[in-house]
Amino acid sequence: MSDLAKKVQNAIKVMKMASSAALERERESISELQGLNLGGAVEISYSTGKDSDVILHLAKMAGIKHIPIYKHTGIDPAGSIQHAREVGAVVLKPKKPFFKLIEYGGFPTRRARFCCQSLKEYKVLDVSVQGIRTSESRARAERYKEPQICRMYNKTDHVQVFLPILEWTDDDVKEFIEQEHIKCHPHYYDENGTFHVKKRLGCMCCPLQSMGKLQKDFLAHPRMVRAYIQHGKIWWESHPNARSHSNFECIHDLFFHNVFCDSYNDYRYKTYGLFGHMDTKAFLEDYFKIDLP
Repeated sequence: MSDLAKKVQNAIKVMKMASSAALERERESISELQGLNLGGAVEISYSTGKDSDVILHLAKMAGIKHIPIYKHTGIDPAGSIQHAREVGAVVLKPKKPFFKLIEYGGFPTRRARFCCQSLKEYKVLDVSVQGIRTSESRARAERYKEPQICRMYNKTDHVQVFLPILEWTDDDVKEFIEQEHIKCHPHYYDENGTFHVKKRLGCMCCPLQSMGKLQKDFLAHPRMVRAYIQHGKIWWESHPNARSHSNFECIHDLFFHNVFCDSYNDYRYKTYGLFGHMDTKAFLEDYFKIDLP
């Protein structure tokens, strides 16, 4: 038996463990899912990424009762909602889309990731399967040691989470997708139709990216810069006592700081000189080739 075959066999065992746990626990579901026969169903946390397609296929192989859930954010990559619907996922709309969150709370950052908490990190069913893999990052390797964890949302909502492909590598994922003829999100294929397992799929202009990747993402989607500024201005003007007002002169300064600077000291170094303060709005318009409010 090949190494991948053993991993598939183990993943199916974890899937069946999740199914047993779902049957034992009382069903709870959010309003959008009422009316569906969910007794004993396992939630497949479906992001439309390659790992989500793998765990969805494994759930089918395991023969367990499951339902793929896609949590729509409002800044989903092109083709994501269509792909989710093609695989039969239930698409849940956010109570407050991403840009509404900015209007209420300002810009999310790597240190203030309230967007994920509001848009993705909430309970749907009691038992969930997620496509987390330790090979994706050192942080995940340190955080996840077992294929079963307990996750708390909003300090009260308890979810039993199973991780069937925790030990899978990129090569395992690629081989399994090719072996099972799984159709993935269009993002993973080049113009020749070749699948690229190293590609990552996430929210457009996700603020949790590294600075370099975030700049590149905004360059590819300059309208996102305008949307950030437009909705950020609403927050800026409605929160005159926010701490940011003491550090920055306008919302363009704050955006520049978040996207182009490692720290506030770095921001001061880059924007203040012999001729005074840099016009960050003009800089952003020139850099991203777009008019800003």
